[in-house]
Amino acid sequence: MKAVILAAGKGTRMRELTQEVPKPMLPVQGRPILEHIAEGLIENGIRDLCIVTGWRADVVESHFGDGSRLGARITYRRQVVQDGTGKAPEVARDFVGSEDFLLTYGDILVKADTYRRMLERWKTGPFAGLLTVTAGEDVTKGGLNFFNDQFELTRLVEKPSAEQVEQLRADGWLKPGQPAWYNAGIYLFKPSLFDFTSRLVKSPRGEYELTDAISAIIDAGHRIAGLQIEGRWVDVRDPEVLASLQS
Repeated sequence: MKAVILAAGKGTRMRELTQEVPKPMLPVQGRPILEHIAEGLIENGIRDLCIVTGWRADVVESHFGDGSRLGARITYRRQVVQDGTGKAPEVARDFVGSEDFLLTYGDILVKADTYRRMLERWKTGPFAGLLTVTAGEDVTKGGLNFFNDQFELTRLVEKPSAEQVEQLRADGWLKPGQPAWYNAGIYLFKPSLFDFTSRLVKSPRGEYELTDAISAIIDAGHRIAGLQIEGRWVDVRDPEVLASLQS
């Protein structure tokens, strides 16, 4: 199993904090967010990592080097044009080759045990992908996911508006007392993902969306497992969240 970490964005919501460093390199308790992620992966036996860099790529590459300091092999790919989450993984297509891989955004912090649980779930069936979710988040800021009785993905709605959420309730997709499952931004995929990302067209937001590729995988009849994150899950999206992690 390999891992691809997406760390190309500047993180404009961090304002002046990312003038000199990319958001994944901002410190949490003295170490970059990206280092916490890498150590969690390495702890669970994933030691072949590719970091997709962009804004201030030099900061990332000079900090991690070849990964030997952490007991890993780290390579880098540059995302020159940042045109959405759907195209970002393609930069690492040659790195992935024919192997299954974990894909994570470089600003999502979870307990290291999450990666172990993902790998265990992956082994329970022939899946084309695995998508992690958490409950209780504002689904209008991310993806809203629906699952069958086997907790396999059946439908995904990217950044639904408040009106769409109400319609989903009216149509019976969202039921009282049941959680709304929010996309947690950590995945496992077979390399066949790239067959679907290569065919993406831009969404109404003007970007290539990874979630559109995931929907296409489901529409093609492939299985995508779901996994609820247990314990800590933090999207380090703004200075306030970052500050809350320092104690």
